[in-house]
Amino acid sequence: MRRVLITGTAGFIGFHLAKLLLAEGFSVCGYDGMTDYYDVRIKQRRHAMLLQSADFKAVEGMLEDQLLFDRVADSFRPDVIVHLAAQAGVRYSLENPRAYIDSNIIGTFNVMEAARRLEVGHLLMASTSSVYGANDEMPFVETEKADTQLTIYAATKKANESMAHSYAHLWNLPTTMFRFFTVYGPWGRPDMALYKFVDATLEGRPIDIYNHGDMYRDFTYVEDLVRGIRLLVDAVPVRPASKDEIEPGDSLSPVAPFRIVNIGNSDKVRLLDFIEAIEDCLGKKAIRNYMEMQPGDVPATWANAELLQRLTDYRPQTDFRDGIAKFVTWFREYYGK
Repeated sequence: MRRVLITGTAGFIGFHLAKLLLAEGFSVCGYDGMTDYYDVRIKQRRHAMLLQSADFKAVEGMLEDQLLFDRVADSFRPDVIVHLAAQAGVRYSLENPRAYIDSNIIGTFNVMEAARRLEVGHLLMASTSSVYGANDEMPFVETEKADTQLTIYAATKKANESMAHSYAHLWNLPTTMFRFFTVYGPWGRPDMALYKFVDATLEGRPIDIYNHGDMYRDFTYVEDLVRGIRLLVDAVPVRPASKDEIEPGDSLSPVAPFRIVNIGNSDKVRLLDFIEAIEDCLGKKAIRNYMEMQPGDVPATWANAELLQRLTDYRPQTDFRDGIAKFVTWFREYYGK
């Protein structure tokens, strides 16, 4: 039985990934800090569901606690590490930037050190479409330069990519970084737009719509996303003997077993269309509060997911209207609304 250590299993994406891997017969060890960035009760509920499997064990601890994380990793001896835990949220990074340094830089360093020491077969780590920053050539491609991050959150994720590349080069540690695009679905975070829009509309409260709704996002359904991660687990990068071995469009490093992969729906959806789909699903109009663009936000994201498809023969394709309907069903059941 293959052993996978996942950081952030009480989180939105980590929970769905752990559930998928357990269903496929993996042994999973989850590590999560249970921080109060949002309601801890939903995190506890996610872990409680995973703990119904005998092949899942959970440890509560901060990534910054290197001694504890090392103890957990040494005991579990994972074949693969998937590092998803992070301080998330673009807008929160304007209020509390230090939290991003502690979790996303120091915590990620501790994960990489454990992976190096244990010589894991594959280290996979979450990055974000936010690293594309001020880039305006779309759809975003992994081989583009990404040097114009607009928030400390995005900057820490770009730093993670650079840190990981150096470790892959120095220690021959196979590493895949995946860049997420706007992820949504059941068990989502309360700070995310879909969650806030549904909750506010049902309660008759106004929703804040930034840039007067002139925004586009590549909405990626969470189950599609974790399927992509699962398939990338087996797409282990190998250090090429020369640059000539790297196929056009592949982000494989010429000097390390390291690759960056977009996981997105390969489609940009207008925010106002997303809101209209929510209204249709709820049978209720939202009270719209149009606002200016927030600092650090970008008007559009759109993934080129051709590399993911080439590596895994898979591409996310859930229509955003179907994904919203599944989220609303979960939300009504979970909160009894």
